[in-house]
Amino acid sequence: MILILKVFFLMLPAYFSNMAPVFVKNKFSFLDVPVDFNKSFFGQPIFGRNKTIRGFLAGIIFSIIIVALQKLLFQYNFIREISLINYSQVNIFFLGFLFGFGALFGDLIKSFFKRRFEIIPSDSVKIIDQLDYVVGSLFFISIVYIPPVDIIILVMVVSLILTIVFNHLAYYFHFRKEKW
Repeated sequence: MILILKVFFLMLPAYFSNMAPVFVKNKFSFLDVPVDFNKSFFGQPIFGRNKTIRGFLAGIIFSIIIVALQKLLFQYNFIREISLINYSQVNIFFLGFLFGFGALFGDLIKSFFKRRFEIIPSDSVKIIDQLDYVVGSLFFISIVYIPPVDIIILVMVVSLILTIVFNHLAYYFHFRKEKW
């Protein structure tokens, strides 16, 4: 159980980064600009209208805030015991950026391929839609921390389960239109 808690604590910045665009969806309308600036690639949108600068910035900011909180809490023994990263030695802005940018970059890559296969944005590609941000964040944080293979596998399993649970909750609270 402690290992699951360690994985959860490690991935908190990515989880919040992934949820951030939903929470700012109807705010900061001046940033409601598609990341691809409505450009096309072989007749298809590069990423699609739903991937906005607003969501990307929100994801990075949320992630930085979570890493800052993790660093603040690192002074407590329990938090040090469940931390896979030594937060006393990290730059919160850099690590937060890596988590947030990585999570959203993973989502962008998935969206790019969904557009190539003419899958509409609201259609789900099971498992890939639930893990794209996890893979992206793990890839980018590998600059400062490379988890062992067993941790990576556990991250995938825990993240998949949590994403499904939170998507269901978001559906029931009317933040999402689909359960998963």
